[in-house]
Amino acid sequence: MVEDNQIEAEKSPFALRKGEIKTFDGKDGYVSMNQIVHKINLGHINDLHFAIIELINEFEFMTSRQICQMLDYKGIEYKSQDKLNNKLEQLIKSKILTRYYFTSEDGKGIYRIYCLEKMGKYLLTSRGIDCKWQQSDNVKPTAMIKKRLAGNQIIIAYMNKVKAFDSYVVKPTLTAKSSGKIFKPSGGSIKLTKNGKSIIFVFEVVRREEEWQKKLVDKMKLYKDFYDNFITMDSGFITPPQLILVGEDERHTAEMFKEIVTNKLEISKMNLYFTTDLRQIKENLINSLLEFKLDSETNKYKVENLELKLLE
Repeated sequence: MVEDNQIEAEKSPFALRKGEIKTFDGKDGYVSMNQIVHKINLGHINDLHFAIIELINEFEFMTSRQICQMLDYKGIEYKSQDKLNNKLEQLIKSKILTRYYFTSEDGKGIYRIYCLEKMGKYLLTSRGIDCKWQQSDNVKPTAMIKKRLAGNQIIIAYMNKVKAFDSYVVKPTLTAKSSGKIFKPSGGSIKLTKNGKSIIFVFEVVRREEEWQKKLVDKMKLYKDFYDNFITMDSGFITPPQLILVGEDERHTAEMFKEIVTNKLEISKMNLYFTTDLRQIKENLINSLLEFKLDSETNKYKVENLELKLLE
């Protein structure tokens, strides 16, 4: 498996490309549950296969590299990425998982994404594992899928590179009190704990999809409602979590900040932090966050890299 420090990229693999579409790369045809049970009884589908299914159920969409990284974190042996890819192929042939890739004007994408199929849900529920998957999940638009993949990458980066990493939630929920709307940060959340004190980061991943500015404004209105009316234990938080906005690249973060300021959606009593996909693959995350500050002399905003020792 290629390590983060071996990746050389000028553009995030999870950024949107012009004319990009999701292309089916699974298997057609019918597989009965009797056939799958037979494979389980023969040991052709084993505990490693089930560990993979459970991970994809938790994260919804994953690349094979992300599956490898999560198996490593959980201490589950899979021998090599090639061996893992063979397991994934077996699950696809059995219609337990399915697979897609992205194509755009730049050509075919360099990675595949994996998600559940109907048989996968049946297997999980038979083991008493909560599975909210439904067939319509697999027709989600490209931007939504790439937000999830970028969010996965952030969780895995903090997991592997930050000593204070404590836990993660893939799909946390927040409630905007005034409107009564429940919403989810698109990039998940992580909890950091050091010297007995904890802080939670929530990540909102933004992609340059159609009308992304309007969608960002609408989402920020929900965040502002949540934070401006926050009291202890709202949405299960003792203290307000730190919001971090994730852009496709450095320029995108500036565009996002401009939309927030123009629409007067800054959050009182909280500094808004930003980051990008490529900042997550650096050797460490100490300087992975940035902030826009108002220069008192020029009365213009300038970007500053933050250095947080907590992210060592």
